[in-house]
Amino acid sequence: MNDRITVIGAGMMGSAIIKSLVKGSYGGKITAVDIAPEKLKDLEKIGVKVSLDNRKSAADADTVFIIVKPGDVEKVLKEISKEIKGKLLISVAATVPLAFLRKNAPEARIVRIMPNLGAMVQAAYTAYCCEPNVTTKDKEKVQALLNMMGVCDEVDEKYMDAITAVSGSGPGYMSIIIEALTYAGLKVGLPRNIALKCAAQTVMGTGKLVIDLNEEPAKIKDMTTTPGGTTIEAIYQIEQSQIRPAMIRAIEEATKKSQAIREKLNLT
Repeated sequence: MNDRITVIGAGMMGSAIIKSLVKGSYGGKITAVDIAPEKLKDLEKIGVKVSLDNRKSAADADTVFIIVKPGDVEKVLKEISKEIKGKLLISVAATVPLAFLRKNAPEARIVRIMPNLGAMVQAAYTAYCCEPNVTTKDKEKVQALLNMMGVCDEVDEKYMDAITAVSGSGPGYMSIIIEALTYAGLKVGLPRNIALKCAAQTVMGTGKLVIDLNEEPAKIKDMTTTPGGTTIEAIYQIEQSQIRPAMIRAIEEATKKSQAIREKLNLT
């Protein structure tokens, strides 16, 4: 793949996506655009072209990523509407639906994606959905790009709010789990560096077991649990904490929040 990509918005997620493409040996030209020059310095050091000009950078691209705040999407799309005619537009703006994107970029071929911060280390889960005019070749390109960031699935757009809640925000929840495991390790006497590495690697390894073995989490739990052992004692204590309903409530509220943001900003 050696076409030209422009990424408008080089904040945390924009930079993560760009760096994943570079690490994934993307063979084309990448241009990063942002209104804040300081966000572009690190990207320029790894060979990415940088710019402050949305319009010119979009005109020079075959594929345009837009990674700005939901409330800024309309303004940016109106600015570059002529430059993205007939091009592939990939929106990473949370909560912004395809219908709103289509209204503001009617002549682009639009894909909406929801990655997470795992893109920084090429371990993201990314869901995507497409406008009807997105071609099979377009989808192949999108899949190739997203696979450089981790793994991806095409989904119905109606699931995107829930995916935003489960996966898009997910690294925040998992950080709490890792932090809790780390403090637990400290409580029982582990050195801080060992406790943190032990906790983080265990969370990562458990996810890999579920994915690579194609097993339900309950099966992985049973594989670890022996009669009268340490695991069942710990699980007994964890279950009394009501962690399951707490996580379910959290995801429900995050999903509602995604919907509420869209309604508040009138992104219809």
